[in-house]
Amino acid sequence: MQDALFRRIEEKQDDLVALTCDLIRFPTVNPPGEAYAPCAEFLGERLRKRGFDVSYHRAEGVVGDSARYPRTNVVARIEGSRPGPCVHFNGHIDVVAAGRGWSVDPFAPVVRDGRVYGRGACDMKGGIAAAVIAVEALLEATGDLPGVLEISGTVDEESGGYAGVGYLAQQGLFSRPRVDHVIIPEPLNVDRVCIGHRGVWWAEVETKGRIAHGSMPFLGDCAVRHMGAFLQRLESELYPALAAKRTEMPVVPEGARQSTLNINAIHGGLAEDYEGLPAPMVPDSCRMVLDRRYLIEEDPEAVKNEIVSILESLKHDRAGFDYAIKEVLAFQPTLTDAGAPVVRAVSAAIEEVLGRPAEQVVSPGTYDQKHIVRVGHLEDCIAYGPGILDLAHQPDEYVGIDDMIASAKVMAAATLALLGKPAAG
Repeated sequence: MQDALFRRIEEKQDDLVALTCDLIRFPTVNPPGEAYAPCAEFLGERLRKRGFDVSYHRAEGVVGDSARYPRTNVVARIEGSRPGPCVHFNGHIDVVAAGRGWSVDPFAPVVRDGRVYGRGACDMKGGIAAAVIAVEALLEATGDLPGVLEISGTVDEESGGYAGVGYLAQQGLFSRPRVDHVIIPEPLNVDRVCIGHRGVWWAEVETKGRIAHGSMPFLGDCAVRHMGAFLQRLESELYPALAAKRTEMPVVPEGARQSTLNINAIHGGLAEDYEGLPAPMVPDSCRMVLDRRYLIEEDPEAVKNEIVSILESLKHDRAGFDYAIKEVLAFQPTLTDAGAPVVRAVSAAIEEVLGRPAEQVVSPGTYDQKHIVRVGHLEDCIAYGPGILDLAHQPDEYVGIDDMIASAKVMAAATLALLGKPAAG
């Protein structure tokens, strides 16, 4: 059965490449959330023609959803003739902005030298296509299967996933008894099983000042200078402390095995899009967005307090210093047990298909496992798919065709193993 299954996947290579290209052509850029509905409907219609029951779920009322940019998710489900567990493949259809530096049109995919180029090829439309081909090949090569197969295309993963997997998890679509095992084909490299991710805390810090004429700054109070003092304290105190914090989690790449802080943005004074000459004003506000990634060994409250304590110290030590802080989002680390059924099944399939042991890793950034675990309370969830992690969000992003074929085989073989035994728990 497995030999026939693998041959069937190989025979579907052209279809796999074509599906990847079709998905890339939808410019599902987030923000703002372009082309979500047509992309979801394209995926749903393909699966409906192959016998799946298809439903669409718009996350009305969730941040980001609007009449112009509806947050439309698709879920496809097919049940076998005999009882058994449900294996669910989830992929996000949104992509980040193309940015500069491309040598090809990011939304007109190019197939060249064994690769498919385009925005989202790696992260993660190539993974969605590989999962679809794996499931279709399973149904074609094996005929009748026990249990249930599901595929979902969800939105907004790049901005937290609240209107995508987070919304569906709140509706019970990622919980038992409906679903038993989840595989998310994120690009963590074709020989790796990703069992979790670091925690994340995003916050916006505002330093406050007093407006005045730029020729008489002594009559005002410069919020940008106050932010500069905060930056200096981050450089001299927090960054060295973070570099000393290490984790036992198998985070990749190596540099992410420590705590990290990225300054996402800083804005003060005149708006960035002003035209003409600048006005002579002392800025009364300066805002900075912080992206803090932390380890499973760290306490989330302590992570926040590291920033707050610096701000409070400056308020005490620096004349006129005042601030406001707003949490933007927060997700705790996740870590699936290495002995969980989906981890064992995918690891064994990787060794069988690629001829080398699977590496179990943890992602430096979060992905939608957080909602499945925290909201759906479903622990048997991992990320596995084609694509090279370092290519995500880069110009000239690509996915290797051979990697997509290999990952489709792995996902199909793992699904056979998971359907062949009762669900744990």
